[in-house]
Amino acid sequence: MGKIKVLIADDHTIVRIGLRSVFSYEPDIEVVAEAKNGIEAIREAERTHPDVAIVDLVMPRKDGVATTLGILTAVPSAKVLILTTFGTSDGIAHALEAGAAGVMMKTADDGAIVSAIRRIAKGGRYISPDIQRQLAECPPVAKLSQRQEEVLKAIAHGKSNKDIANEMGIRLDSVEDIATALYAKLGASNRAEAVDIAHRRHLLDL
Repeated sequence: MGKIKVLIADDHTIVRIGLRSVFSYEPDIEVVAEAKNGIEAIREAERTHPDVAIVDLVMPRKDGVATTLGILTAVPSAKVLILTTFGTSDGIAHALEAGAAGVMMKTADDGAIVSAIRRIAKGGRYISPDIQRQLAECPPVAKLSQRQEEVLKAIAHGKSNKDIANEMGIRLDSVEDIATALYAKLGASNRAEAVDIAHRRHLLDL
């Protein structure tokens, strides 16, 4: 195997510069492209066919989950390593479900990031110990359906079930059924608790 071709996708210039600097000392790693948002990352992946794409979990235009899906669709042979600053268990779980081969915090030391890239490039997986602890201590919420997401956002905007039913063009009892299933997934007992949990777990930011 030749040099490991790496794509760096992060909306913070200082992070891209820092990672490029770290990899410049590694003879087996070559940065082939950079991107400051999800759309650019997918485009650059199509252009350069990286072995490993380092993707920020929270980015403009397309988040890390959508970017991971886009990169792996465009370049099935690529591997994705998610880097995150404050990743929620839900966001991390969704990135892994999307096909990411690894997840680690941006606070990881340089050696750990380099080791993770080498492992992932060879077909392995890497989930850092701190991420593993987070997933164990705060298990992710089961993925919400599109309808459940729509109802959650409407509830967060203070709309009544009747208003939601009218806007979505469905029966009132259907909205109530969706809300009940939503509360169960979130571990909430009422509207206020559901919205509070959703905000704390950044589900309304996706």
